[in-house]
Amino acid sequence: MTPLPDASSPGADARPVLPAAERGATVIPDKVVARIAARAAREALATQADTSAAQVSLAAPHASVTVGSGTARLGLTLDLPYPIDLARASREVQQYVSERVAHLTGMRVTEVTLAIEHLVPSGGQGDRRVQ
Repeated sequence: MTPLPDASSPGADARPVLPAAERGATVIPDKVVARIAARAAREALATQADTSAAQVSLAAPHASVTVGSGTARLGLTLDLPYPIDLARASREVQQYVSERVAHLTGMRVTEVTLAIEHLVPSGGQGDRRVQ
């Protein structure tokens, strides 16, 4: 390993040292942003679940991401407990995921789309029969 020249030595390079913000860029792969978004969706669902919905086993959310020039577009596929106010729950998940991804990655989230795969009854998936 070659030591860096000391600025006080006679043969030192006279180039100015650039501030850290100007030296390069941090690149976060799409796959990592997708994992952050899926985790944030799981967190959002956990905060919305009341005691009856907490007993429901929901499938883990899945996320897809398109990243470009410092912005991210997110697509989430998830299950929701039933009964639930779909409009309110959707808005809250979208807002939470958008804020969380922006905070953790430094990217501006321009869009969060949701695809609700299943509404899982809060009584569980047990055998239900009409009497």
